[in-house]
Amino acid sequence: MAMSNEQEISNRLMPRARDLMDRSCGDPLDITALSEVALVSPAHFIRRFKATFGETPHRYLQRRRVERAMFMLRNTDTSVTAICMDVGFSSMGTFSRTFNEIVGESPTTYRKREPFPNVLGCFVKSWSRPSSFGEARPADRP
Repeated sequence: MAMSNEQEISNRLMPRARDLMDRSCGDPLDITALSEVALVSPAHFIRRFKATFGETPHRYLQRRRVERAMFMLRNTDTSVTAICMDVGFSSMGTFSRTFNEIVGESPTTYRKREPFPNVLGCFVKSWSRPSSFGEARPADRP
């Protein structure tokens, strides 16, 4: 069965817009600029992005910011407040609430938690990466 023109746009241009979001995840979300990359209107971009990737651009960007914060919390001594600002959140309250929704614990608790002992880093990264927005793992995980 042949693909429709709209499917072709999603397959070719939506990943370009997502890549732009990944490169500039610390910057404010600019739907107009992203929709221009995808060659669609801003409203249509939001609908096509969700249909293509399963979440809205805003939720995708929040999840990517939290993933970056998780890395920084595990691998640096930077303060939680500085990490909040570095990854693109402008409010500590929003950062903490969003982090908790996605990860299932506060940034401070996440930082204090014992890392996975005797496990290869690639597995730790895979296991600790949030799969999608709002699906936090139980707090009693290893």
